Amino acid sequence: MLDLFDKILEKQCGISIDSCGKTGGDYIYIDDVMFSGNRVGNDLAKWIDEDAPKKATVHVIVVAIHTGGEYLVGKKLKAAVTASDKDIQIKYWRVMNIENRRAYRNDSEVLWPVETPDDPDVQQYAELPQKFPFEPRTPGGSLGPFSSEEGRQLLEREFLIAGVTIRNFSRNPKDILRPLGFSPFGLGFGSIIVTFRNCPNNCPLALWWGDPDADPEHPFSKWYPLLPRKTYE
Repeated sequence: MLDLFDKILEKQCGISIDSCGKTGGDYIYIDDVMFSGNRVGNDLAKWIDEDAPKKATVHVIVVAIHTGGEYLVGKKLKAAVTASDKDIQIKYWRVMNIENRRAYRNDSEVLWPVETPDDPDVQQYAELPQKFPFEPRTPGGSLGPFSSEEGRQLLEREFLIAGVTIRNFSRNPKDILRPLGFSPFGLGFGSIIVTFRNCPNNCPLALWWGDPDADPEHPFSKWYPLLPRKTYE
């Protein structure tokens, strides 16, 4: 991200990242999209605790923010600032918000099914004990990026069925590995945003899980991902 930003800064303003900044100046955290908020939350919480000055302003700049992620990361960083006894102000800049809070699920702009389909594997998964069980969306609210309610429900149903199938390939799947994407809530995160840089694990498993080059005996060989995911090193 810094390399990309450096090139654009040079083209638009004739300066490089190395030419920017001054003692006591603001800080910038740049990324493509905020999903769960874990990445920016973990990075900035560590920075606040270890390296941040006694007083600073941080600008978090992204293309889009999922509202649930902004809420959760806001709580995390508020606690980190309080614990540090520092004066740190954090401001968020984005082109668009994407609604995905539970309280506003009827107007959500992610994959949020209206029901669990009549599929034995899905029903079995839905019956597993969960701290934050699935709460269905009531149709008729905002469509967001979807062209129609009918088309949206088709996507939600098929991605959910495929995700449960994929999850069953794993011998001991972690709880956070949910059919509609990594999340501790419901049936999964349900994001449908993918960039040229990567496919986030918050998207449905059907988009990114699996490895066409995996050993035939490995579970990854059982699914060919449309958008193979690059993991953090």
